[in-house]
Amino acid sequence: MSEAFATRPHLTAVPDPAEPLDLTKPAPTLTTDEGDLDGVEAVDRPGNPLADWLSVPDVPILPAWARTPALVRANAGALCRLTAYHGAFHTLRLPKYGARSVWLATRGAWRASIRLWPVLTAADHTKTVKAMAAQSKAKPDDADVALRHQTAHRLRTEARRSRWGAAAAVVSAAVAAGALAPPLWQSVLGAALLALLAVAGRGEDSPFLDQPDVPLRIDMNAQQLNDALRSVGLLKAGKGEEEGPRVRCSMGPVRDGSGWAVIFDLPTGGGKKAADVLAKREEIAAELGVDEIQLIMSRVRASGGGNAGRVSMWVADDDPYLGTPTPSPLVALREFSVWEPIPFGADARGNRIDVPVMWQSMFFGGLPRRGKTFTQRLLTAAGLLDPYVRHYVADGKGGADWMPMKAVAHRLVMGAEDDAVEALKAMLKELLGEMERRFALLRGLPTSVCPEGKLTPEIVKRFNVPVIFVTIDELQEYFTAMEKEDRDQVIDDLCRIARRGPAAGFISNFASQRPDADSVPTKLREIVTIRYSTQVIDRASSDMVLGKGKAAQGADASVLSEEHKGVGVLVTGPASFVTVRADYLDGPAFAELCQRGRALRVEAKTLTGDATGDVTAAADDAGLNIAPVLSDCLDVMRHTERMHTVELLDRLVNLDDDRYGDWDGERLARELDAAGVVRTTKQVNIKGKNLAGYRRSDLEGAVPAELLLAARG
Repeated sequence: MSEAFATRPHLTAVPDPAEPLDLTKPAPTLTTDEGDLDGVEAVDRPGNPLADWLSVPDVPILPAWARTPALVRANAGALCRLTAYHGAFHTLRLPKYGARSVWLATRGAWRASIRLWPVLTAADHTKTVKAMAAQSKAKPDDADVALRHQTAHRLRTEARRSRWGAAAAVVSAAVAAGALAPPLWQSVLGAALLALLAVAGRGEDSPFLDQPDVPLRIDMNAQQLNDALRSVGLLKAGKGEEEGPRVRCSMGPVRDGSGWAVIFDLPTGGGKKAADVLAKREEIAAELGVDEIQLIMSRVRASGGGNAGRVSMWVADDDPYLGTPTPSPLVALREFSVWEPIPFGADARGNRIDVPVMWQSMFFGGLPRRGKTFTQRLLTAAGLLDPYVRHYVADGKGGADWMPMKAVAHRLVMGAEDDAVEALKAMLKELLGEMERRFALLRGLPTSVCPEGKLTPEIVKRFNVPVIFVTIDELQEYFTAMEKEDRDQVIDDLCRIARRGPAAGFISNFASQRPDADSVPTKLREIVTIRYSTQVIDRASSDMVLGKGKAAQGADASVLSEEHKGVGVLVTGPASFVTVRADYLDGPAFAELCQRGRALRVEAKTLTGDATGDVTAAADDAGLNIAPVLSDCLDVMRHTERMHTVELLDRLVNLDDDRYGDWDGERLARELDAAGVVRTTKQVNIKGKNLAGYRRSDLEGAVPAELLLAARG
């Protein structure tokens, strides 16, 4: 009976061997009734002599280490590194080995001498001679005994002479040959003799070479894996001396890059599945003796040849997310299309991670100063290099991170003060109106132009409906600054944009430091499709950013540490996640991309909105310079006509603490006077408070008229 048939106890009908075999496999309806199987034929029937041959085993042809070029390189590299380590280890000990060789050769010579002496002296004959001598002494008159004693003595004497003569001849010949041989051969003969004597002096239990303890952080093997899984309760313990069930490794463990890779199946009958393994990541890491950040696990789905009990595991030798960050490839590009996946970063094994953003919405969360804003800017930066992308940007912090976008953004809202909140509400209403206009346009287009009712690259250019990037950073700042009624309205607007906007070409890119229900409502976070979290304080916070239950599946941002800046967990689907070290794009590089994006839009005639009124950019285009303090004051007063000096200084410090941190009202007045600002009045009235301040019209009066005209088109 074939092995395949043995797994089907309900197939018990045996065909007559005399009948011709039909190797076709119809699709019968199998039941437990043996009488119903008479007409069933299958290749694994017991009477089929080809059954075993036709059962194709699910075993790869190549060994685990040679299945991919990457695995071959990794294992070859590991072998080279191991060989180099052994070579260096033993090279440093050559003097020690030399001294040991001399000592062993001396001991070997002594051992050879004490063993050779009985042979040369014919000790084997001496016992007989002594026995005959004793008998002859006891019976001096016995002629027969005397004759036998004389014969034994003669034989011993002859043996001694022959053996000493042979030894002397061999030694003389060896000495003569050594004396007459060239120096090279003398060295070879001396080394051979030394080696023979050293072997004779070493013994069986004394190793000649020292055994190095190779400093591997992880020495992965199947036994270690089974022990770890059994310790955390994923494998049953054996009874008595039996070990119990073991996993079946379909690949590895083998070296893969800077770590060990293994793919294994959990044994049947234990009631455990791959999800149970992922949920015990921290416990398994502890059993393997590594940090959980070094342990990368995922399910192997059916599309990859897996099943519900198959797990792919990679254990890094060290923390794979430390080291010099990789510069973003966007810096070297002149143009980029957001219809293509955006280069985002690399996983622990160095595989590139690209994020498709069309038809998607994104949410970034995490603790402050962990690279959240830098990572969020990567996706917006890709849109800068596409002249057919229109940017709407709001930064609740109002710092310098997003200020370079003033050269490109159709709308730019900075800060979360009252004027900025009103500007944000106006921006959202503009977006909703644009969204409805687009849906009306798409509904009216014929299917030959708009076959799926969604935006296409051709529609974008033909009907001037660019892709819209909606970037909002520090959402919690806006929500905490609003009254409940305004807050609820803004949340509803954002939900509508995130839910319906993708079909109209809207790409939402939101971020918040505090992703709790009070700061960023659940109903907004739950409709976002792509999520990314840098380090958070616990699993609950990780689930707030990445989605409920994601930490139990292995997507847990709380395992990241303070050193993991720019590293986060990226979730792209219900069961798709990866820990990514994002590409690095610093402030100056981002500012340069903004200028490049402006040039592309000027060339394509797609520069619109607030960007057309950027005085600084207009001055740069005209080859003129305006005082930085004047430009910064215009930026922070972009949403209001008047501002008190105290608030103006606060916003300037928030924009650039290094420059304005120690300024006061008098210093500001002197600098603006030097920049040509003439104040029509030193007092401004805002909501009934008449204090020292500035009017934006006075600031604009210090800008050359031609620049204002150029900035305003």
